Amino acid sequence: MSKPSIIAIDGPVAAGKSTIGRLLAQRLGYRFVDTGEMYRALTWKALKLNIDLEDEAELSQLAFSTEIEFVPLAKSNEGYCSVLLDGCDVATKIHAPEVEAGVSLVAKVAGVRRVMVERQRRLAQDGKIVMAGRDIGTTVLPHAALKVYLGASSEERARRRYQEVIERGEMADYQAILAELVRRDEIDSQRPISPLEPASDARMVDTDGLNPDQVLAEILSMMDW
Repeated sequence: MSKPSIIAIDGPVAAGKSTIGRLLAQRLGYRFVDTGEMYRALTWKALKLNIDLEDEAELSQLAFSTEIEFVPLAKSNEGYCSVLLDGCDVATKIHAPEVEAGVSLVAKVAGVRRVMVERQRRLAQDGKIVMAGRDIGTTVLPHAALKVYLGASSEERARRRYQEVIERGEMADYQAILAELVRRDEIDSQRPISPLEPASDARMVDTDGLNPDQVLAEILSMMDW
């Protein structure tokens, strides 16, 4: 495979999509978009406005009226972006526990997904992009030249998320993280609109026991690069 202009990376929560997507984008000189941050940003705003996360009509209207942008940081931080919500940088706020707990509820709303998918497709129009999410290869960019689905066991993904929290200097409970991860997997895989599943032509990569550099090398080998 020659160097593809559009690369889709999908997989469940904590499978390594953001880490691998950013590394791959850096290696190729592409833009990286983590679509999960769009849903997190909208969830954060909904919580700030005290909107019921079960109110699909209200959430759909909120998505339509909300501006979400990705602004690349300095060259020294290539691959990293600030997430602007209505012009304000919220990148450091959208991974709060209450956002993590609610984002799957927001992301399953059909009206929200319609708005987000349209915006994500616009972001990819110029090519040279690595886009990560839950439905990139199946729904957002079904014609992507390379589709990768990252998988890992629930236990391994919970361990990674636990380690991330500890490294941020916060308290963490592995069993609670595992239970929350399984809950989100169930919501993501059973939603009627764009459920989490591999595209029929996705290249499967099991990341259990692999470090990011090893996963990156496996994806690059798919391109003979």
